[in-house]
Amino acid sequence: MQKQYGDYFAACMNTEVVDKLGPKPLEPELNAIAALNTASELAAFNAKQEKRGGGGFFGVRVMQDQKDSSQQIAATGQGGLTLPDRDYYLNPDARYVKIRADYGDHMRKMFMLLGDTGDKSIAEAADVMRIETALAKGSMDRVEMRDPAKRYHVMTIDEVQKLSPNYNWEAYLDGMGMPQVKTIDVTSPQYVVAANQELSTEPLQAIKSYLRWHAVHEAAPLLSKPFEDENFDFFSATLQGQKEEQPRWKRCTRLTDRALGEAVGQDWVRQNFPPDAKANMEKLVHALEASMAADLKTLPWMSDATKVEARKKLDAIADKIGYPAHWRDYSSIVVKRDDLLGNVQRADNFERKRNLDKFGKPVDPSEWGMTPPTVNAYYNPPQNNINFPAGILQPPFYDNAKDAAVNFGGIGVVIGHEMTHGFDDQGSKYDLHGNVKVWWTPEDLAKFKERTECTAKEYDGFEVAPGQKLNGHLTLGENTADNGGIRIAYQALMDTLAKEGAAAEPDYVDGKRDGFTPEQRFFISFGQVWCQNQTEQSARVSAKTDPHSSGEWRTNGTVQNFDEFGKAFGCKVGQPMMPVGGGCRTW
Repeated sequence: MQKQYGDYFAACMNTEVVDKLGPKPLEPELNAIAALNTASELAAFNAKQEKRGGGGFFGVRVMQDQKDSSQQIAATGQGGLTLPDRDYYLNPDARYVKIRADYGDHMRKMFMLLGDTGDKSIAEAADVMRIETALAKGSMDRVEMRDPAKRYHVMTIDEVQKLSPNYNWEAYLDGMGMPQVKTIDVTSPQYVVAANQELSTEPLQAIKSYLRWHAVHEAAPLLSKPFEDENFDFFSATLQGQKEEQPRWKRCTRLTDRALGEAVGQDWVRQNFPPDAKANMEKLVHALEASMAADLKTLPWMSDATKVEARKKLDAIADKIGYPAHWRDYSSIVVKRDDLLGNVQRADNFERKRNLDKFGKPVDPSEWGMTPPTVNAYYNPPQNNINFPAGILQPPFYDNAKDAAVNFGGIGVVIGHEMTHGFDDQGSKYDLHGNVKVWWTPEDLAKFKERTECTAKEYDGFEVAPGQKLNGHLTLGENTADNGGIRIAYQALMDTLAKEGAAAEPDYVDGKRDGFTPEQRFFISFGQVWCQNQTEQSARVSAKTDPHSSGEWRTNGTVQNFDEFGKAFGCKVGQPMMPVGGGCRTW
């Protein structure tokens, strides 16, 4: 296990070998593209290339059935775009026009690195831009994609074939080893139509340009320095405003964790997450669950009937802390110390096969969607569980040596955040079993939507860069969870202080530690975990693509809706952090 992930990391770090190979590792995929004789061969091509990480226009994965969360079904989605969002292709503003021009220039340079002539590279870049723009027009926007009802369209293979007659779905599924698939959830039917239109009208050479582009773009960070530098120059420097590339060891660590995360995670957990840390986290989670249960009882806008259903869902939430009960077996992945791209492709193929093998089988709720060292957490609506990898259960989010106020303000708010996701604008559409189902009374649902709309409009007004504001509906779920999470965590802290007294406040003198009260330390801890540096360019990209608000508004937008913050720091009603009317509140 250690040798496997050690070799994977070593292959990534061996820039001498990577630079010597140049584009050679990509030749098998480029040769397969060149061998295409007609667009009708794309389905069989995709089935073969996906085992190397390639393919184009269409793909299939396995996911939970949102109408029967105990089962797993095949699904096909939308994609095929390189720029961060469909708006980058369609928005007529001068800023986006300039980005599209820079993108075309970047593609031209990358094609030339593959050995194409200048004229051919210009034509290829134009082909890609034309095709991707058409796909962007046929794609649902990010706000639409948040609605489970809008991304659930189960169709027979014949029905999907009629939507896209120029793509042989049976050949594709046979080639993927899934001939038993009879129905597919088509999450974005209009995308399927748009992609089929491109296969119908674009010349074969243009389709090959598109496939060549996606092959080199996806491989660029894993190829020699000219490819890596050009990729960084556009996607990181131009789009995100990043000044310099991260150190290679950091990028290789991230790459190794993505491929072999539960192998790396076993050793990481042994060193960084002892059993007592897990026990302490379980205690914290239970405190937050009790706090949310109490909050549900007192909600003034929700009827008793809906409160009963909400409590059932809360009680059914499963808690997953630190790491999985059963570790993933990666032994079938061949890792070579001199084949970086091949290692990534083989690891991707392992993950793809692991996903496809789930088809038609019961859901495994013990599976994790994040690796143990990951500094993040998530709520899974179809499984109704909250997941906290060991990576986030470290300072500054959690420190067993700190007082309760600091930990409740850090990881406590994160716990409350993830629990609240079960009741945000998306999570609220799933019942306690993870099925999409209305469990609200009509009157309560109307009140809920009124309150979430207040939050959406509020965050619509928050600016992250000159002239660039947040999208309150794109970030609605995360904002709802932020606002609910801080209230739940604060109440849990108050309950803990009332029960434990001095035991929860070590080193406090006259009710303060380091000059601050427990209430103040709670909010300071909350603010500290969202500290970030972000360029203007990055903030603009995030505002279009990220369902989370920026760190500034995750903090300030949340506390201005919670009057306990103003009370803790002596603010007066009417000041920015303590607005008249108390701001917006759902939970």
